[in-house]
Formats: sequence, structure tokens, C-alpha cells
Amino acid sequence: MRVRRCPAAPLPSVNALRTMLADHPPLIAPTARPSLEQALQLKLARRAGLAGRMGELEPLAVRIGLIQNQLRPRLRQPQLLVFAGDHGLAVDLATAQARSTAEQVDDILESRVPLPVFAHRAGLTLHLVDCGLATPLPPRPGVLARKIAHGTRHCGVAQAMTLDQVNAAIRAGMEIADALPGNVLGCAGLGVGSPQAAALVIARLTGLPLRELVQAGPDMDGLALEHSLALLQAAQTRHGHVEDPVEVLAAFGGFETAMMVGAMLKAAEKRHLLMVDGMAACAALIVASHIAGPVADYAVFCRSTEHAGLDTVLAGFQSTALLALGMHSLDGSGIALSWPLVDAAAALLSEVVDVVEPLPVPNPSTAGEPAPPRREFVTLPEDR
Repeated sequence: MRVRRCPAAPLPSVNALRTMLADHPPLIAPTARPSLEQALQLKLARRAGLAGRMGELEPLAVRIGLIQNQLRPRLRQPQLLVFAGDHGLAVDLATAQARSTAEQVDDILESRVPLPVFAHRAGLTLHLVDCGLATPLPPRPGVLARKIAHGTRHCGVAQAMTLDQVNAAIRAGMEIADALPGNVLGCAGLGVGSPQAAALVIARLTGLPLRELVQAGPDMDGLALEHSLALLQAAQTRHGHVEDPVEVLAAFGGFETAMMVGAMLKAAEKRHLLMVDGMAACAALIVASHIAGPVADYAVFCRSTEHAGLDTVLAGFQSTALLALGMHSLDGSGIALSWPLVDAAAALLSEVVDVVEPLPVPNPSTAGEPAPPRREFVTLPEDR
């Protein structure tokens, strides 16, 4: 991902964030370990003669092994968090046909859309997080109430969030991720205006052209594209001086993106696998990478919609989604459908029994010598 470098001297917002995290800083270790990677690849290669090759599942399995720093990684109790928030920007984006954020939330909670059904059938625990919905959300199972405010402000008129609100949202995300069971965290955003706000964050931090991020594809209505671009470019101009990642998030982003930043930081600190789905989650990962660079090492990408802008973002990460099914659904659906593949990849290393090579028939000249021990493990070579 092309990233605009921050000035050498930390800006006030970064200092504030570091102060906030002073008691429990995210100590995120890089996943690169050449000796372990070689051993994982060897373990998979030894089975090829009997079981054949597993194609793209093999590099995914190696990735999971490196994330857990284990030859036999095990994934357990996967959690899928859908972070929901309203945006002031939405008043100029919403159309008569668009469902409000509150209606989309209700659709999920009442299983009127495939996302909760897919999650249930795949064995994922689904939580909907109220990060900043404009309307009250009554307490009910599956809802985490962590509202920072009743929606953000219009980023074309003012800063979307204050720095205090951003810090509060990041802290809330860290607390949520720290309290959840398991070692797999899926992150997706929800909200009218959320993809556009995320595009503004990504454009400013990576230098990618805004048009490439907003363009859904060749079939996108030209008038709708130009209307969105005019609106977003006006917001860019208003906050043209902002470069620091946390200040960029405050200027353009949403509570759902800020809370995902904290959740990703905490999950990566605990060496948990991150499953990232959608534009808002990608924006959160980029911001989190500015705070603690190795966090992106822990992420695999999913997608719930065909969108040219998302293709551009994933290319910046030098990655692709695990599955591309041509869907146009709520973010998080891709995580639910991709999870069985991820679980299967880990099982290649943790549950498939290693075949022990039979011992050769002893040579008569060495019949009296003790037989060498049978080796059923992989010895890690020394790192260089």
C-alpha cells in the first residue's frame, strides 16, 4: 500500500493516542519467521504424494501458522463484528431507494438478509456493535452498545469527529476485542455514507485517486458518480491540510471505522487472525497500520460486493479476497462465506495426520545395530 509518510515529529493527535494507550500499548510482533515458514511448507509438501496438493489453501495455511507462530495452528470460536454508525455525510448521499442504517441494522437482527443466516450456519458468533447510530437501539441479544455519539458530523462542513471521540472509539474497540473469546476476529462496517467516508480516509493516507475508490464499476450511473465526487472533493478541500492518520480519521471517518481500528490493534496484539471485509474495514486497517505497522500481517481479506474501488484498495495491499462470488450484499457476508475455507486451511496443519515413512529393511551387515528412531515431527532450521 502506498502510504504518505508522516512528519518525523509526532503531531498532537498521535501524542494523545499514545498517551491513551500508555498503560496497555499494542505490542504487535511481525509474523515473518523464515525458519517456521520453511517448516510449514515442508510439512505440507511431505503429504503431497499421498493427498495431492491443496492449491491456494496451502499458502493460506502457512499464513495462519505464521500468525499463530505454530506448526499446528488451531482456530477457535470465530467472532464476526459488524460495526454500525451513521454519518452526517449521508444527508447528501441518500436516495429515496436507499435503506437507512437503522433499517439495515433491523434487517440483520431479524434475519431478513443473508448475513446472519450465513454466519450461523458457518459457526460464527455474530455481534452488531452500535458505534454511533443516530437512533436508539434497544438492548437485545447480539447487540453491543458502545455508542460514542448519535452519528458523525458532515465532513464537508466540519470535522466528522473530535479527537476525543476518535480516541474513545479506538479504546472501545480494543476493549471489545480483548473481552471476546476465540482467536479469530471478523470486522465489517455498516452505515449509509460509510464507504464514501472510508474512501476519503484511504485517499488521503495512500494517495490513491478518489475517483478510483468511489467508482463502483462500468455500470455505475454517471450522474451519481459525479454527484458523489463533487461532494467528497469538497470535503477533501475543506480538510486539505490534514495529513496525520488519526487526524485524517477524525476529519473524514466514522465511529465504526475508528472502533475497528482499536479492535484490530488488540486482536493483532493477541496474535489473532483478522478477517477484513469492505471499504470501511480496509480504511481501519490502513489507520491501524500507521499506529502499529505489523497489524496488516494478521489480516486476510474477504468481500461481499463487487466494487472497482475495493479492487483498487486490495491491490494496494498486494492481496485479493479469499472468495469473489459476484455478490452485492452487506459487508460481513463475505467473512461468513470465507470462514469454512480459512478453517479448512488451518486444519491442514493441525488435524491431518502426518504420514511416517516406513523404515528401510536393515542391511545384513548392520543387522546388529539399533534401528534409528522414527521421526514424526519437523525440526525447525535455524533462522538466518
